[in-house]
Amino acid sequence: MAIQYLILLSRQGKVRLAKWFTTLSPKDKAKIVKDVSQLVLARRTRMCNFLEYKDTKIVYRRYASLFFIAGCSSEDNELITLEIIHRYVEQMDKYYGNVCELDIIFSFTKAYYILDEILLAGELQETSKKNVLRCIGQQDSLEDMEPGNLHPPTRQIVARQLTPSLQQGRGRSYKDHVNLLDGLLIATQHQFDTAPEASD
Repeated sequence: MAIQYLILLSRQGKVRLAKWFTTLSPKDKAKIVKDVSQLVLARRTRMCNFLEYKDTKIVYRRYASLFFIAGCSSEDNELITLEIIHRYVEQMDKYYGNVCELDIIFSFTKAYYILDEILLAGELQETSKKNVLRCIGQQDSLEDMEPGNLHPPTRQIVARQLTPSLQQGRGRSYKDHVNLLDGLLIATQHQFDTAPEASD
């Protein structure tokens, strides 16, 4: 059971997210998107959520203004694919808090992160909602620790202390650098926590 691609499509036919699990040329991808969009958008509400397309099966479901479209092989179970789509939407709902099309447009990287936690090479890899949200939370905290996201005073202290250490330890592993950065961030945070507050 492998999903070949997952496309999020608006009612106007605009692609909001596309993830390909098989290698195709850009021309083939564009043709699939065009054909599948026309097929799905032309269908009425009460029609079946499964349809044939060439040698594959299209499984789709509409949530608010978005169509979630998955292409899978003709031997795959459509109901499992439909359940995977629903699981993905549930995860995005929990992360974004009632997800909408604008969330995906302006924060599409998170939508890709969630999808990558659920599917690996088109196969379902993680069924636990808690594990997916925990992993996404860890990614968010790592992004928050990046020097560009730190407050300016913290960034200056970390840069001053980190630069000589990185120059001396060019042979260090990535894990050593991460541990060093963690230690510096904790020390820097401690300096700000213990600093006397300015009186008004």
